[in-house]
Amino acid sequence: MDSTATASLASLWDEVSGTQPDPDLWVVIATLGAALAVVVPHGLWRISRNAITIAHEGGHGLVALLTGRTLTGIRLHSDTSGLTVSRGKPHGIGMILTAAAGYTAPPLLGLGGAALLGSGRITLLLWLATALLLAMLVMIRNAYGALTMLVTGGLFVLVSWLAGPQVQAAFAYAVVWFLLIGGVRPAFELQAKRARGGAGDSDADQLSRLTHVPAGLWFFLFHAVSLCSLIGGGRWLLDL
Repeated sequence: MDSTATASLASLWDEVSGTQPDPDLWVVIATLGAALAVVVPHGLWRISRNAITIAHEGGHGLVALLTGRTLTGIRLHSDTSGLTVSRGKPHGIGMILTAAAGYTAPPLLGLGGAALLGSGRITLLLWLATALLLAMLVMIRNAYGALTMLVTGGLFVLVSWLAGPQVQAAFAYAVVWFLLIGGVRPAFELQAKRARGGAGDSDADQLSRLTHVPAGLWFFLFHAVSLCSLIGGGRWLLDL
């Protein structure tokens, strides 16, 4: 019995950590088009931005934990805003990194996903994403956030367990393209909102108070990370 279980676990690990064939170029291009189609039009972006908010707030939460802070909860709201609450020193490197992780998380996750897909590890990407979503679900503290996480996580579970290799590949590439492209837009939207006198307590403003560095320089960092991730990740996905 033990040897059978060990063999099954070894087989599962080989399946997850192994490589899968790259999809045809037309699939990569089609998933790029699909990502653009849900990010560029304003109407669809109001819906799809919920997924970027998951990555944004997940970035805050993950870095809070990695820097020794105590993560107390995450909320996702129907207007695509979110809130991550952690306990710890209200200043210092841990707080700075936690605040900076939000707008940089979606493009960096996309870049990491592109690296995995570039090395043929489609299954590993899907399983890692599913594990992160399930871990984040535990920290959700409102009904809308829980529903959003259940729908998103359920979709990943269904694709990971039930879909064929071609569907899994197309789904994985679409998700990574979406993170790379969708990770660019929020910082520009926030900057425009601040220019109109709104969002006075944004991540950039919090970082400015924590570091005494102007908010404009933090926006430059957000833009640099997202655009460089898009360029680098896009090259990996297109195998350039």
